[in-house]
Amino acid sequence: MQYKLLGRSGLKVSELCLGTMGFGTATPWGINQAASFEILEAFAQAGGNFLDTANRYQDGQSEQITGAFINQCDRDYWVLATKYSLYDNQTNPNASGNNRKNMMRSVEQSLRRLNTDFIDVLYLHIWDWLTPMDEVLRGLDDLVRQGKVTYIAISDTPAWMVAKGQTMAELMGWSRFVALQVEYSLLQRTPERDLIPMAQHFGLTLTPWAPLAGGALTGKYLRNDPGRIKEGSKRLNDDAVRITKEVMAIADELGASPGQVALAWTMQQGFSSIPIVGATKLSQVQDNLGVIGLQLPASALQRLDAASQIDLGFPGEFYKEEGVRLANFGGFYNRIEKR
Repeated sequence: MQYKLLGRSGLKVSELCLGTMGFGTATPWGINQAASFEILEAFAQAGGNFLDTANRYQDGQSEQITGAFINQCDRDYWVLATKYSLYDNQTNPNASGNNRKNMMRSVEQSLRRLNTDFIDVLYLHIWDWLTPMDEVLRGLDDLVRQGKVTYIAISDTPAWMVAKGQTMAELMGWSRFVALQVEYSLLQRTPERDLIPMAQHFGLTLTPWAPLAGGALTGKYLRNDPGRIKEGSKRLNDDAVRITKEVMAIADELGASPGQVALAWTMQQGFSSIPIVGATKLSQVQDNLGVIGLQLPASALQRLDAASQIDLGFPGEFYKEEGVRLANFGGFYNRIEKR
């Protein structure tokens, strides 16, 4: 396992993050503590140290199971990320959302479930379109100053709002985001339009969720394996099938699994990216760990890029026009180093 720095911080995290959304039995597809511990142990044995959970996952059982595991060994070894925003009860209108009241309440509840004194990385889970960004940032900074949170991050939020927050935090001397969590995979490349360029500009590490598109990119649905994706999902449409077949073909050529090829693609995009790999079976995490050390050749990357290419829209496509590049760079575009 190799280790990366998370954002502009000095925090060292494993090149894969283990998602724990399936740890618990509140949903039919969740797993019990013993099975969860098996997966966590396999991840730890491979050198993994970065874990992702949330207050809502399995009605809080995910945090409880994750906390029980990390506290039976060396708590300080683990980089534990959790999230606030989504409701963990429906008793009142302030038991959800980005507001400071819910933030403080949710973090205290998470600390109890995790049985720990501090959270390494706290994400805002989903933007609520109600709470001012300065309220969010000041609350998160207070948690950092109190020692309850070490680093802050943000998930599922528009690029312009993240940029506003990062700029505001820098000007005010508040804690800044170190990571951006969004859906990103060969079947979901729309973050390339603005979220990923923004993350690169501010030095945020991308932590993609669903890098295997809910298992679609493993090819299991083409083999008629059962899964949680519902019929009619975009992950099963004609484009998704075509892209998945290309992933499977490349996997056969390289002697790798389709899932490993899909993960490697997210890790070789030229920016800091640490995919979150979820697992509810030991075999799944073992297969995911097989991506360690896998380098896709340029020809494979080109094929995957071509198969999954999206229209960047304006201004992304506009900037790619030869006439625009000529006018903007005077013919020197291909001879100038790019940031």
